[in-house]
Amino acid sequence: MLKKKILFIDDEAVVVGLMKTRLESRGFLAETALDGASGIEKAKTWRPDLILLDIAMPGMDGYETCRRLKALPETAPIPVVLFTAVQSEQLQALSEKAGAVKVIQKPFIDQVFKAIAEILGPA
Repeated sequence: MLKKKILFIDDEAVVVGLMKTRLESRGFLAETALDGASGIEKAKTWRPDLILLDIAMPGMDGYETCRRLKALPETAPIPVVLFTAVQSEQLQALSEKAGAVKVIQKPFIDQVFKAIAEILGPA
């Protein structure tokens, strides 16, 4: 059975390293990016089954990255799950408007794997 591919985009290198290890230990193929622009490029070439995307990043934030992913024919079908440490009443509405299928609050490890299972099924 082919392993599901997950692209994890976050500007914090330590978090990126930890999540890559966690995803791979659960049977997924994982790629990472440290900003929205490189995440979009990786998504276009690698074609992941799911993208996990931080909202709060310098330069292009997660909302804009998600909007751009959804505007490209090659990445538009890929489900995007946004995550953030920020508390906001508008979080859900802004995430949906950007094209995300789900938004998760940090700390998020358990929620991330629950969302992955809901969207992709078991590894």
